[in-house]
This record gives sequence, structure tokens and C-alpha cells, in this order.
Amino acid sequence: MAISVYFVRHGQTYLNLYNRMQGWSDGPLTPKGQEDARRVGRALAPLQFDYVFCSDLARTVSTTRFLLAEHPGNNPKPVTEPAFREEFFGYFEGENGQQFADFLGGPEGYHSFAEMVAGWGPDKLKDKIAAADNYGTAEDHVAFWKRVDKGFDRLRALPDGSTVLVVSHGATIRSIVQRYSDAYDPGDSPRNGSITKLTLSQDNTTVDFYNKLELPQ
Repeated sequence: MAISVYFVRHGQTYLNLYNRMQGWSDGPLTPKGQEDARRVGRALAPLQFDYVFCSDLARTVSTTRFLLAEHPGNNPKPVTEPAFREEFFGYFEGENGQQFADFLGGPEGYHSFAEMVAGWGPDKLKDKIAAADNYGTAEDHVAFWKRVDKGFDRLRALPDGSTVLVVSHGATIRSIVQRYSDAYDPGDSPRNGSITKLTLSQDNTTVDFYNKLELPQ
């Protein structure tokens, strides 16, 4: 069995632009974010998708709509899948990203989200965020993977040879890549509108490429 899955990060939102923590909270796409989505739709033109999924958050739903409007061919109707949501930051949703990094990572010399991921790794960072949330609502790595793995189970149940589009989120895509490959810098965040390809078999997950704005030649 082999299933080709193309993960795309949503287009830029206003919360991205303003460097706010954006997990399950949502900001609308900026004009650049709408163009991010259109551009990646054109970049994926050589592919014909058998299935299209996106997280159920508004920014991925909007990105999928703009993307498919620019993608030729008879594309299937998108299916929303909560398993592919962004990491949930709990109490820290909407927090200024720089101030949050100084608060959580500053004592260990980390002053950006990318530095914290590079220093601690995605799963340890999730646990630190969850531990710092006095409301106890942020996802730790166990809760995160319990959710995301349901999405992978759904993908693996698709017919052999399927080509699949999944529109998802930066921390989610980066966590997936770090889980299945050590070939990429953990501090390298997926760009808005970037493409990451995975190949799924029944027992293995391979990262074919990560964080590209165009399909590799």
C-alpha cells in the first residue's frame, strides 16, 4: 500500500501578521494569505487529487477554497477533519508571540517560537505550554498525537494509490515531519502556503519533502 499525501499550510492570517499565538483561535486570511492559497493551487496543478481534507478551522477552509479555485481538474469536495487542526495553546491563545517566547523560553535563552522548538523539540514544547497553562486546557503531546493519529488512521484507510491533499497548520505539519524524519531543522517552520509531501504505507510514514513553495522537479 502507498498513499501520497500533500500537506499544505494555510495562507497568512492577520494573527500571523501580528505575531499572535494562533492555535484553535482563528484570524481571517490577509490579502497575501489569499494569494498564498491561489499560488499553491497553481503550484499543485500537475497533480490530480482523489481526496481533499482540511482542518475544520476557518483559515484552512478558506485556504482550501481559494486553492481549489486555481487548481485545474475535477477536484473532489473538501472534507473537514478536526484531527488536522492546529495545536491548541489553551490560555495562551491570542498571546503576543514574542512576549510568550520571552515568558516561556527566556529563562533558558530562547526568545522565539522557532528557538523553543529547535531547543526543546515539538513534543517537549507542547508539554511545557500545557504545564504553564493554569486552566489546564492546552494540549500536551499525548493529547495532540491522540487527535492527529485519528487523521492518519483515516488516511491509511483510503484506497491504495490515492493522491490526497490535506490543508493544515504550521505547528501540526512541523510536528508530523519531526516525528517521522530527523532530516529537517526543527526550528524551520512551514511557510504559509508551503507544500510538504508524505508517503504512507500500512506500517511506515516517509517524508519525501518539506516546506516547499513549488513541487520539486
